[in-house]
Amino acid sequence: MKKISNNIFLMMLIFGTLVTISSNSWLGAWMGLEINLLSFIPLMNDNKKNLLTSESSLKYFLTQAFASSILLFAIIMLMFFYNNNMNLYNSFNELLILSTLLLKSGAAPFHFWFPEVMEGLSWINGLILMTWQKIAPLMLISYNFIYKFFMITIILSMLIGSLGGLNQTSIRKLMAFSSINHLGWMLLAMMNNEMLWMIYFLLYSLLSFSIVLMFNNFKLFYFNQIFNMSMMNPIMKLFIFLNLLSLGGLPPFLGFLPKWLVIQNLVTMNQLFILTISVCLTLITLYFYLRLSYSIFMLNYQKNSWLLKNNFNNKLSFTSLIFNFISISGLVMMSMIYVVM
Repeated sequence: MKKISNNIFLMMLIFGTLVTISSNSWLGAWMGLEINLLSFIPLMNDNKKNLLTSESSLKYFLTQAFASSILLFAIIMLMFFYNNNMNLYNSFNELLILSTLLLKSGAAPFHFWFPEVMEGLSWINGLILMTWQKIAPLMLISYNFIYKFFMITIILSMLIGSLGGLNQTSIRKLMAFSSINHLGWMLLAMMNNEMLWMIYFLLYSLLSFSIVLMFNNFKLFYFNQIFNMSMMNPIMKLFIFLNLLSLGGLPPFLGFLPKWLVIQNLVTMNQLFILTISVCLTLITLYFYLRLSYSIFMLNYQKNSWLLKNNFNNKLSFTSLIFNFISISGLVMMSMIYVVM
């Protein structure tokens, strides 16, 4: 019965996002966001054993409800000013709508709820929050942006996403700050090209799916769990290591491709200042991925030669293996296809 209800809520979650994307009015988009929110709350409370889930779902509900109420207020004001032929809606209302949508997506400086909510979720719910839940707000942001405010948000998202992950011991919080950093890149891609941020989002979702499947498979939530896994197959550790580097955007992995496209676009548009800041701040995220990856291999690594049998789940599912292969060798394969064509 529980599985059926979860499937219904998941369908409603997808439906809410599709309503928002396909809506031709702000009110319709707001309704889609509300359907999406009310469908995700029961999915968040799926695991009754974890006490943090109810806390996370409450935090998520309060922030999203607060953002929704301000968004509705801004929409009503927009309609009022438009019907009375007043020009005030151009500046203040756009800023208000943009701020609420950034709060909903978890971009800096409205990011405070995001790592805290991620900490209390299971890996699958965390994946939904990092990927699917960002589609509707990002799509609405692309309709309505203010250049100066966008620049501040992009730099802050990259800065907080980079520095916030340095002092973490929780993998879920690390992934949350990584998501904030990637969100900065998506907004940067959105500034010049409508299609570019969608490509970035799709590739980021694929990479996140690949690494979250591994963390979920091995039930990893904190760094010390990875360090103490002496019975873990070194090949599995290598997969985690390479996936982290791919998510960080290191060539020659697939994670470098979306950043490469954005960099190329910024060079073409001659926006070298924001490009330099973005690349420098992303190097910090790559640093903490490298720090974690080196620690996995070098620190506290022991292997029991006398232990012939262990009950540890050392195998990956076929789906996980395919996504790992795409994440690690995707860019090389695409380059080869491009050269052949």
